[in-house]
Amino acid sequence: MLLNIGGRQAYAYTGGKAFDAGLPAVVFVHGAQHDHSVWILQSRYLAHHGYGVLALDLPGHGRSEGPPLESIEALADWVVAVLDAAGVKAASLVGHSMGSLVALEAAGRAPARIAKIALVGSAFPMRVADPLLDATRDDEPLAQDMVNIWSHSTHAAKPSNPGPGFWIIGENLRLMQRIKPGVMHVDFRACNAYSGGAERAAAVRCPTLFVLGDRDMMTPPRAARDLQAAIPHQRTVLVKASGHNLMGEQPDAVLDALRTFLP
Repeated sequence: MLLNIGGRQAYAYTGGKAFDAGLPAVVFVHGAQHDHSVWILQSRYLAHHGYGVLALDLPGHGRSEGPPLESIEALADWVVAVLDAAGVKAASLVGHSMGSLVALEAAGRAPARIAKIALVGSAFPMRVADPLLDATRDDEPLAQDMVNIWSHSTHAAKPSNPGPGFWIIGENLRLMQRIKPGVMHVDFRACNAYSGGAERAAAVRCPTLFVLGDRDMMTPPRAARDLQAAIPHQRTVLVKASGHNLMGEQPDAVLDALRTFLP
């Protein structure tokens, strides 16, 4: 599905079903150096089970036009603009990593438009180590390797990942390699600079779900404690045997958490 946001084309995957703004809406927001495809299982399932689904490509990512946006605040405003363009009055937001900060910020900025938020692989502050941040600017292949290794709990999950012939860590690296040069540094810089999480968390009034990987080295579960303490209506699902790439390593567990939370 193509939408016009500020004169630029924005792409949203609708899960194999035509989007219906009259259904309960779920908007998926990917993380840094990713696109909508990380949500394929979850978005497709929900689209075939009574939800209107928009799995977004953020600006400069995947099929969406424009330069990548420089801040979490700008990305949150862009997501709300997507709701306007799609004719959605209110939606549940599901965000991973950088996308979780976007969902949090949107819930604080536009509470009437956000019904629920699910924060997957989230943390605040989401600091980026200087060597990694420098590598995203100066040596993207090195940065991609670093992030890919740290995003997974094992180099080769058994049995055969989700099925024979699939290699999750290789697929994730190839996805990052497809994103345009320069986007990675903008994304990681935005995460590192975001300072409004505590204020936004304190303002959140909608139901909130944390989905955290027990082996996550990028955003370890302890790094979400301040957000969890600040949000009054939240619950947490700790996904076993998963690193930061929860949707790749434990897709069914993520889907099960969302199925329980969204109705």
